Amino acid sequence: MIKKFFKLIALLIIIGSFAAGWYWNEYKVYLIQPLNIPVSEPSGNKAKQIFTIKKGELIQHIANKLHQQSIITHPEYFRFYARFSKKAEKIKAGEYSLKAGMTIVDLIDLFISGKVNQYSLTIVEGWTLKEALHAIITDNNLTQSSKAIELDNYDDLKKYLKTQQTNLEGLLYPDTFNFPRGTSHYQFIKRSYEQMQRVLAEEWQNREKTTPLKSAYEALILASIVEKESGISTERSKIAGVFIRRMNKNMRLQSDPTIIYGMGDRYNGNIRRRDINEKTAYNTYQINGLPPTPIAIPGREGIHAVLHPDKGKSLYFVADGSGGHLFSNNLKAHNNAVRKYILKKK
Repeated sequence: MIKKFFKLIALLIIIGSFAAGWYWNEYKVYLIQPLNIPVSEPSGNKAKQIFTIKKGELIQHIANKLHQQSIITHPEYFRFYARFSKKAEKIKAGEYSLKAGMTIVDLIDLFISGKVNQYSLTIVEGWTLKEALHAIITDNNLTQSSKAIELDNYDDLKKYLKTQQTNLEGLLYPDTFNFPRGTSHYQFIKRSYEQMQRVLAEEWQNREKTTPLKSAYEALILASIVEKESGISTERSKIAGVFIRRMNKNMRLQSDPTIIYGMGDRYNGNIRRRDINEKTAYNTYQINGLPPTPIAIPGREGIHAVLHPDKGKSLYFVADGSGGHLFSNNLKAHNNAVRKYILKKK
């Protein structure tokens, strides 16, 4: 009887060993087998299957989701490998693109790398703050902050940015920003704002010391006017030179975009004589010096231009109808240019 018992035990051990060996071999093979990810899309491009890992999500939940999406057939192998290799705790949250041909090893290495999908949004030079914020809050890849952004009340946003400026106009930097899904509106705005602070500080530090501009913020204001006046990027320095010389001579800037900004929503595409004569805080035909805030978002080139203006003698410019401007040194020449290009008279 005892002999039969030991024979049974021996048989069970042999069977167990065989099963364990078979299981282990299947496990090792499965680790290097391509996963069930589509090979191609109708367009012919390599397919990408989106998979999202939430912050703090446990490895068993990740494995179950992969199984539910039919990406893996053995979630227990995924869990075992992640834990046995001590990679489970290194997995990072985010949205990932899974490509055809990936194995479980590739999959976990991707989750460890943190190479999440990146989206982009461009803030355009010359936009107003309201235009920039509208683009941000309507971008489907950004998420709403805990406090929604109101386009007519920026108090919460100013507190978040910890800015000393009472007006946020012109304080975002124009660029194409890449970001992962889940980035909030506030986080995106802060990144653009901080970039503008860095650029403005760098340009101000390297300014020409003879500038009549008294602060980096004044440079930002004038740069925003130059940005709105410049149809051709190569003219920024020349236009900046006109404004700087006018400031040195205590002449009014007389910039049409400042009239438009001061009119706000009343502007319908035309500037009339009564608009030129209306005294708003921004109308540089009626006020001396700079308006109280920027009128748009300038880029680095515009900021650099007002701090390193052209050294010519022109005090006037008028649009020549081709996107550029004709510059004049005196009022008589300017009036002739206005008659030629604006009034269409000889």
